[in-house]
Amino acid sequence: MDFLGKSFSYRQGSLYCGNTRLSDVADEVGTPCYLYSATDIVSRFNAYAAGLEGQRHRICYAVKANSNLAVLGLLARAGAGFDIVSGGELFRVLKAGGSASAVVFSGVGKTADEIDYALREGIHSFNCESEAELALIDAKAARLGKRAAVALRVNPDVNAATHPYISTGLREHKFGIPISQVEDVYERAKSLRNIDPAGVSCHIGSQLLETAPLLEALDALLVLVDQLSSRGIAVRHLDVGGGLGVPYKADQKSPCPTEYAGCVRERVAGRDLEIMLEPGRSIVAEAGVLLSRVLYRKQTGGKEFVIVDAAMNDMLRPALYSAHHEIIPLRQKGFGTIHADVVGPVCETGDFLAREREIANVFPGDLVAICTAGAYGFVSASNYNARPRPAEVLVENDGWRVTRERETYEDLIRGESL
Repeated sequence: MDFLGKSFSYRQGSLYCGNTRLSDVADEVGTPCYLYSATDIVSRFNAYAAGLEGQRHRICYAVKANSNLAVLGLLARAGAGFDIVSGGELFRVLKAGGSASAVVFSGVGKTADEIDYALREGIHSFNCESEAELALIDAKAARLGKRAAVALRVNPDVNAATHPYISTGLREHKFGIPISQVEDVYERAKSLRNIDPAGVSCHIGSQLLETAPLLEALDALLVLVDQLSSRGIAVRHLDVGGGLGVPYKADQKSPCPTEYAGCVRERVAGRDLEIMLEPGRSIVAEAGVLLSRVLYRKQTGGKEFVIVDAAMNDMLRPALYSAHHEIIPLRQKGFGTIHADVVGPVCETGDFLAREREIANVFPGDLVAICTAGAYGFVSASNYNARPRPAEVLVENDGWRVTRERETYEDLIRGESL
């Protein structure tokens, strides 16, 4: 099951994560429930580090993929830096024990308050996306008596060959500064008294199952670094972003993080650069599942529906991207398979987890796991239809613990008044 981390396996017909039987967790905590493997998360992080061994580097986990405090704390203890895209994510990193000095702040729409907060906390650097943002950072840094390290995010016009919603490296996208214009922007940045143009950054998209576009973008960045050097702008760090994909389908294969990081190391060999990577999905996706219980079976016009208690408010990706997630039973019963849509209780036709899918022949009361759910799962959950958000559980050290309690009805109205 390449779409799950190595900690997951069937034993005597039951799905386990390490030594934890997932049906036991579902019965005790309830469903829907997100469950993550600490072992798989740390293993994937270390795979990147192994590929960059011998090269000065910083692996900045992309917090937007999964911002659970326990997950962030786990990665902080493993030596991760963090890539954030909001002030709220910075707050979470600090609460989880991460160091502000290991944080890079990305994103096209940083607010004045967020920039001020990041400067006061002393983050490593900003990945700056426009000259207007550069001017705001300069002004905010001046008021605080600081000099802000920035890397201009370069748009290299490289086709990431991924879903259009998560492709970010073409000139028609909102992200970054076109590579044809960026040298002049660096010249102007150099003249700002409270800006230190310390780096170059790039991120062309995510869920890439081939490394060629990523390495093509890296080659373009290295040419830019040399051109900036000839202008007297010494780049000290090179942030090549994230984007490595994972297998969501049983027949998919994905790049090896160690091999990819090794290719990056080879291309920058001999250069006095700190290399920064921003992996997110490829660290946590396969380490997580969403546990759900079958509520009903229904046939309409010859079509079969399996109605479960997880919905689009718990896992948005299928409704948003038509994303594929394998769905497997927590207990193998040997009743064959059926062809069905797997849908949730939310009152939308778009509330589905799978369409026209061959799945195990499950019945009301059975438990299933929606796989590869560790990334962009809970972080995009909502209270649509006034549904409390699910619990989160971390399996670690031969045991498991709840890292986020299931919301209650009272939580749904917290802060409201008549």
